[in-house]
Amino acid sequence: IGNGVVIDPWALLEEIAEIKKKGVDVNENNLIISDTATLILPFHKEMDEIREDSAKDKIGTTRRGIGPAYEDKIGRRSIRVMDLRSKTNLEQRLAVILEHHNAIRKGLKKKIYKSDELIEELLKIAPKILKYSQPVWKKISEYQKLNKKILFEGAQGILLDVDHGTYPYVTSSNTVAGTASVGTGCGPKTLDYILGITKAYTTR
Repeated sequence: IGNGVVIDPWALLEEIAEIKKKGVDVNENNLIISDTATLILPFHKEMDEIREDSAKDKIGTTRRGIGPAYEDKIGRRSIRVMDLRSKTNLEQRLAVILEHHNAIRKGLKKKIYKSDELIEELLKIAPKILKYSQPVWKKISEYQKLNKKILFEGAQGILLDVDHGTYPYVTSSNTVAGTASVGTGCGPKTLDYILGITKAYTTR
C-alpha cells in the first residue's frame, strides 16, 4: 500500500481479519504498508458527512473521510503511519490537526473533538498496523534489482482524477497512470507498460 494512499486503519484491520477467515494468510511478508501513508481518522468521516448533507449540489462522496484526509495531507497537518510509533509525537500531531478541524466544527456549530480518547484508540491498534509498515519505495527498488515483475494497481478512473476529471465531481487525488510512480516512490521509468480500460458509454 503506497504512500499516495489514505488509509482507514480500523477498516483495514477488519479487511485483514475477514480475508484471514477465508483462509488467506496475511503477514509482514505479503502485505507492506508505506510508513508515510496518511491515516483517515473518525473526524474525517464526520466532516465528509457534514459537508455532503449540507451541500445543495452534492459531490456524491462515499462518506469514508477520504477527501478531508487528503486535504489534511496537502495542508501538512495529517497523521501518517509512522506517527503511530511515538505517543509524544502522536499527541503533537493531533494537536495541530484538531486545531484546524475544531475551528471548522465550531463554525458549523458541531461538537468540539477531543484527542484523549482517539489517542488511546490509535495506540491500541498501532502495533497491529506498524508490523506491516516499512518504506514501500525501498522494497520496490529491491524487486527491481532482482528483475522481478511489478504490477501497480490504482483505484478510480481518469474522469475522477482531481486535475483531469469532471471537476468538481472527482475524487481528492490524482488517479491517472503516471501517479503510480509518485504514489509509491519509484522512478517514472519503472512504468514500462500501461493497460487502460474504457467503457463503450463513458460515465464518471
